[in-house]
Order: sequence, then structure tokens, then C-alpha cells
Amino acid sequence: MPNIHLTKPMQDYAEAQIQSGAYANLSEVVRAGMRSLMEKDGALAFQAFKAELELALAEAEAGDHAPFDIEAYEPDAFR
Repeated sequence: MPNIHLTKPMQDYAEAQIQSGAYANLSEVVRAGMRSLMEKDGALAFQAFKAELELALAEAEAGDHAPFDIEAYEPDAFR
């Protein structure tokens, strides 16, 4: 298990969370923080993907696209 170093304010906050009964121990506090970061990163990735889709849609609606040729894209499917 990796060792971690928390700043004094972080340690105080974690200890307060444990004292309040919100978490049983420091591992639970750290896991909650990691889950939050993972959710945030997922949200950021989703927002970036959504922005790319919106740009592609705007370009397509403006006529800035080439027709899609399914046979050129997947030639083996039509043999």
C-alpha cells in the first residue's frame, strides 16, 4: 500500500471527517477523494467529447462535410 503525505490542513480535515463519523478511517477519506477525482475527470472527458460533437454537428449543418462512402470505409463488408 502506498504511503501518502497530507498537508496539515488536509490532515486536519480528514481527521474531522473521521471524528464526525462520516468516514471510519483515513483510507475511506482518501478513497472518497479518489472517487471524486475520477468522477471529475470523467465529466471533463464527457464535456470535451460533447464539444467535439457539437462542432462536428455545426460543420455538418453548415454543409462543411464530405458524403460518407460506406463501401470505401468498409470494403470487405460488400464482397
